Amino acid sequence: MAAIFGWDTTRTLIMGVLNVTPDSFSDGGNFLDVNTAVQHAREMARAGADIIDIGGESTRPGATPVSAEEELRRVLPVVERLRDLVVSVDTTKSVVAEQALAAGARIVNDISALRFDPRMVDVVRDMGAGVVLMHMQGAPQTMQQSPRYDDVVAEVRSFLAERIALAVSQGLKKSQIAVDPGIGFGKTVEHNLQLLARLGEFGSLGCPVVVGTSRKSFLGKVLAATGARHASGADARLWGTAATVAWAVAQGARVVRVHDVAEMLDVVRMVEAIRQAR
Repeated sequence: MAAIFGWDTTRTLIMGVLNVTPDSFSDGGNFLDVNTAVQHAREMARAGADIIDIGGESTRPGATPVSAEEELRRVLPVVERLRDLVVSVDTTKSVVAEQALAAGARIVNDISALRFDPRMVDVVRDMGAGVVLMHMQGAPQTMQQSPRYDDVVAEVRSFLAERIALAVSQGLKKSQIAVDPGIGFGKTVEHNLQLLARLGEFGSLGCPVVVGTSRKSFLGKVLAATGARHASGADARLWGTAATVAWAVAQGARVVRVHDVAEMLDVVRMVEAIRQAR
């Protein structure tokens, strides 16, 4: 597919993570101040981020939900000051999406794939936004308690195909839609590895594939189990992230969602150079 939300994707896009939350697993509390958040967003853009993904509610395993009012209080002032950048809002609430889009955001990154709020599809359609539909088994509060699949890749792919069809039936254009297999969202380490290993199978859905592995705990678990350098903290998972980003790009991912923009840009561009040479 040549375009995502109307933008060129002859190259892989970098989505930089900006959590304006006190409790996100990696950078919670770092960017609660509006000025600090805006500064970090601009630093990521200068480092090569094509999209800034702003989240006002943590979706880590076991996270406590927040009200729409609190989410808006955290997100809107940052979005309003980044109108000149391509901004996505990471939310499952239609009221947050609607106000963020009105304030200048262009994409809704919905981890529920339009399931948690029935009005979300109307907001995305009526405001002409892009949307990322992600797979998640359960909800953030419970998703890691006992995830089960017979064939995780087939089941995630089938779910995403159904959500694409639903969105299109409600008036969205397929060119507005990207899909995310939801690494770490209701999956075991083995499930995550299977999704990455067979990532190419999602290309047949006809929508750009977004992959977010950045700093996630399964990286540390894999490295520890294989006798590699123990990477227990989120900040210690840079090289594990780099490996999965390189693999995802080689398997056809069109957007990678990352915290470490400058480093992952090098990884992405190197893989693309190899692919072009081939």
